[in-house]
Amino acid sequence: QDVGMQSRGDSFVTKGFNSWNKKEKLDLHVGGVNSAHNQALKNDHNDVINEVLQKTPENSKLTHPDIQKDIVNAIAYKTTNAIIEDLGSGFFSILVDESRDISIKEQMAVVLRYVDKKGIVTERFLGIVHVADTSALSLKTAIEFLLCKYSLSLSRLRGQGYDGTNNMQGKFNGLKTLILKENKSAFYVHCFAHQLQLTLVVVANKHTDIAEFFSLVSKIVTIVGASCKRREFLRNAQLAKITEALNLGELESGQGLNQETSLKRAGDTRWGSHYMTILNLILMFSSTFDVLEMIEKDSLLSEQRVEAQSILRLILSFEFSFALHLMKNILRSTTELSIALQKKNQDIVNAMTLVRVSKQRLQMMRDDEWEALLTKVSTFCSKHDIPILNMEKIFVVGVRPRRNAPHITNLHHYRVDLFFKVIDLQLQELNNRFSEVTTELLLCMACLNPSDSFSAFDIQKLTHFAKFYPSDSSETDVLALDNQLHTYIVDMCSNNKFLELKGIGDLARKMVETNKDVIYPLVYLLVKLVLTLPVATATVERSFSTMKYIKNELRNQMGD
Repeated sequence: QDVGMQSRGDSFVTKGFNSWNKKEKLDLHVGGVNSAHNQALKNDHNDVINEVLQKTPENSKLTHPDIQKDIVNAIAYKTTNAIIEDLGSGFFSILVDESRDISIKEQMAVVLRYVDKKGIVTERFLGIVHVADTSALSLKTAIEFLLCKYSLSLSRLRGQGYDGTNNMQGKFNGLKTLILKENKSAFYVHCFAHQLQLTLVVVANKHTDIAEFFSLVSKIVTIVGASCKRREFLRNAQLAKITEALNLGELESGQGLNQETSLKRAGDTRWGSHYMTILNLILMFSSTFDVLEMIEKDSLLSEQRVEAQSILRLILSFEFSFALHLMKNILRSTTELSIALQKKNQDIVNAMTLVRVSKQRLQMMRDDEWEALLTKVSTFCSKHDIPILNMEKIFVVGVRPRRNAPHITNLHHYRVDLFFKVIDLQLQELNNRFSEVTTELLLCMACLNPSDSFSAFDIQKLTHFAKFYPSDSSETDVLALDNQLHTYIVDMCSNNKFLELKGIGDLARKMVETNKDVIYPLVYLLVKLVLTLPVATATVERSFSTMKYIKNELRNQMGD
C-alpha cells in the first residue's frame, strides 16, 4: 500500500476506505484541485472521511497534486483488491484489445471474466498498459506483467477473447498460440461481435450492388449533415412531416412516440449502427429529399449542386428502394444477436443458440418473404413518387441496356441476383465466421443447457467435456463425474425450481442459491468453465471509450 502520504493523510485514507469496505460502495470523484469542490464531494459521500477532515488543521486541504494522485492511486488499489478478492483462487478468462490514446500511444486494456461466489458471470476491468508495439510477444509480456502485479498466474487462465487480427489469432506466432503453448486449457474464442460485423463487410465487398448501396448511404449522411444549416433544415422538414401526419391521423401520439431523429454515420465496427442508419433514412426519406433539393438549388458550389443532383437521381430509383428495404430486413434478423453480444453476462452456449436462430431467420426470409418484401418496396415507392418497375420487362441498368449484358427480366434480377444472392452470401459468411459453433468443445458445453427441462443433457458428452481441462479434472474426477451426473440429472428433473431455467447463467445462480454447487461440485465446475469462456470484447471496448473521456485533448500529457 505504497500510498506515500504523511501520517495525517494515511489516517484519512485508512479510515475512509475501511468505511467504504463496509458499505461496499464508493461514489467519490476526484478530478480537480478546487478545495471547496473536492471537500464538499468527500463530505457528502463518506461520514467517516468528513469526521476526519473536521479534526484536521485548517491548512490541511489535501489539494496538492501529489496528494490528489495518491488518493486516486489508493482508490484504484482498493478497487482492484476488491476485484481480486471477489475472484479468489478461481480460474478466469481474459479479454484483450489495443487502441491508441490521444497522445498516439498504443494502449492495451485487459478485462477479467469469471464466475463469482454467487454464481454470477462477472467481467471486471483490470487495467490499461502502455505497449511499445503490438507484436504478439510484446502483448504477452505486458499481460504477464499485469497479472503478476496482482498475483494472478497464466496457469489459472481458461479462456482468451480477442479480435481477429494476425497478431492476436495467428496460427504460429499469434498471442493466443503463445499462451496456449504454456496453458492448453486457455481456449481462444474470436469475439462474436467482431465476427458478426465482418459478415456484413464481406457481403458488401462481394456484392457490387450492396457495396454501391452502402457507399451511397454514406454520401447521403455526409452531404445532409455537412453544415448546421442543413441539419436544421432537416429537423424542421421532419417536424413538419410528423405534424402533418398527426393531423391526418396517420401517426399516433403519446409518450415516447415520434421523437426527434437524425441521420448518423454508420460505424465500421458496429453492426447496430448500420441498422439504425437505414431505419432513420426510411423514416426521414422525404425530409432528406427536401434537403438534397435545397442543396441542388441554393448551394454556391457547383460541385455540391452536381453531387446533390446525382444523389437525388439515384435515390429516386426502384433499385435503391429495394436495396434499402432488403438490407433493413437482413440486419433486423440479426439485431437481437448483436444486442445480446454487448451484454457482460452473456454465455457462449446462449450466443451459439442466437447465431443458430439468426441463420434460421434468414433462411425463412429467403424461402417465404419475397412477396412481402416486394409489396413493401412498392408501397414505399408509391408514397414517394418513385417509378415502380414491371417485373416482366427486360432489366436495364441506367438509361439503356449494357452492351453484351444477358437479357434477363426485372424479376430475375431483383429476386435471384439481389434477394437470393445477398441472403445466401450472408448465410455463407455466418457459417464460415462462426465455426466455433460446430467445434467438439462447444457441442459438449451445450449439453449443460437447462432449457426445455434439460433436453440437451448428455452424460457421455459431458464426461468427454471434462477431459478438455486435465488441470481441473483428474482421471479419478472424470470417473466420479459419471456417477455424479446420473444423480444430478434425476435431482434436477424432479425439482420444480430448476425446470423453468432459461440458460446456464440461471443454472449457476440457482445451484448456488440451493447449495447444489456443494452437493455436485464436479458438475458445478463444468458450469463455471462454460460461463468463464469469453463471448465478445464489448467490455474492453467500453474501457477505451472511457479512456478517451479521461485522457483528452486538454489532458493529452497524462502519464500511464
